[in-house]
Amino acid sequence: MIVGKVIRVFIGVSVMVGLASGAFLTRDRWLPLVTPTTTADAHAADEHSHDPAAVGEPQQVHLTPEAQSNLRLVAKPLKAETYWRTIPVPGVIVDRPAHSDRGVVAPVTGVVTKVYSFPGDTIRPGEPLFSLRLLSEALHQTQSELFKTTQDIVIAQDQKKRLAPTSQSGAIPESKLIEIDNQLRRLTVAAQAYRQELLTRGFTPPQIDAVAQGTFVSEIRVSAPQPAPDDKSLATGVVKTAAVASEASPTYEVQELKVELGQQVQAGQLMVLLSNHQLLYIEGRAFRQETPLIERSAKEGWTVQVEFMEEAGSGWPHMEQSFAIRHIANTIDTASRTFAFFLPLTNQSRSFEKDGKKLLLWRYRPGQKVRLHIRVEQFDNVFVLPADAVVREGPEAYVFRQNGDNFDRKPVRVIFQDRQHVVIANDGGIPPGLFVAQNGASQMNRVLKAQGGSATAGFHIHADGSIHKNGSH
Repeated sequence: MIVGKVIRVFIGVSVMVGLASGAFLTRDRWLPLVTPTTTADAHAADEHSHDPAAVGEPQQVHLTPEAQSNLRLVAKPLKAETYWRTIPVPGVIVDRPAHSDRGVVAPVTGVVTKVYSFPGDTIRPGEPLFSLRLLSEALHQTQSELFKTTQDIVIAQDQKKRLAPTSQSGAIPESKLIEIDNQLRRLTVAAQAYRQELLTRGFTPPQIDAVAQGTFVSEIRVSAPQPAPDDKSLATGVVKTAAVASEASPTYEVQELKVELGQQVQAGQLMVLLSNHQLLYIEGRAFRQETPLIERSAKEGWTVQVEFMEEAGSGWPHMEQSFAIRHIANTIDTASRTFAFFLPLTNQSRSFEKDGKKLLLWRYRPGQKVRLHIRVEQFDNVFVLPADAVVREGPEAYVFRQNGDNFDRKPVRVIFQDRQHVVIANDGGIPPGLFVAQNGASQMNRVLKAQGGSATAGFHIHADGSIHKNGSH
């Protein structure tokens, strides 16, 4: 009996071992049927636990022509160039002393009887500004002396003409003619002095000739002054634009009247302030700690980028002038604790007519704020892109290379970035000549993330750059 029990136990153990071995060898067939949900969840969890970059997530986004139009997408080839790092400095446009403004003073004491030009009017040199009725007794006396001297000269000349034949015959001594010649020279010198005095008082040469003949002047005109021969600020050329095309620009603009009609003025009193904003200064303001950078820029003659902050579509032509620091002030303002430096600015103008008068418009006006970008560091052999062409994700930076309607995301190394530009190293990561999107990098990166790296998911881009799934609002 004992032997029979042993045999039965051995047979049972053998059967169990065989069943276990068969189940293990066929586990791929029956195990999914027993626990299908648990296995699928584990597989999904395993997929989501991996980094997309580690599993080779596609780095390409597909944009339809409509989406590219909504983004106003522009692609340009990469080109290695030189870039200057700059520091921003505030500035303001100011008048250039002895060039922009010019005062006109009363040449004599008198009363203002007429005003010919008013603030905003434009005039040329020699055109009248005021009429003055003379009140100066000295000026009236000078006119009388000129007339009297002129008549004495005529009398002396007639006397010499009568005595000349008699002197040749010996009837009168020759010393008499010499005395008359000396008198003529004295009278001529006196007449020239009187003429010069009247000329400096604002009399015209025809008026002085009339005074010499006995026609005295009781009223004079004060005219716009003539420019100096080397005064380039009174150039007559204008900028021709699509809106306005003038043959020549007026020289002066009446900026401010200092007298009124009927007012008595004294000789040397300021009557009007004329302006010509052809030549101006840009005044920059920097702090004491920025002195070495400003001094180096001035010493090296580096150009300064000026941001005028103008409205687009103003109709003015492109400014082709280059700017450099002319001089630096050697004093510090006690209120702002800043020092000034100056850049010459050649202005642009255009004119228009209203009510029969020609009015002048200047592109840049004193008091206008600007922003200066002072060069401080040079980067050679780099790629320079607009700030909107690069998107950042933590420490990583990317650009999007255009390939038809597809845009591949490419990692780059950023050397420097400011408000407007991003400087990328030309280290072989992306070669020159690749067409890279110049804007919309952040929007395309959001599309890429929303699609999970797939170019087949249904998303669209609105005109404001926002991204929505098809069928959603």
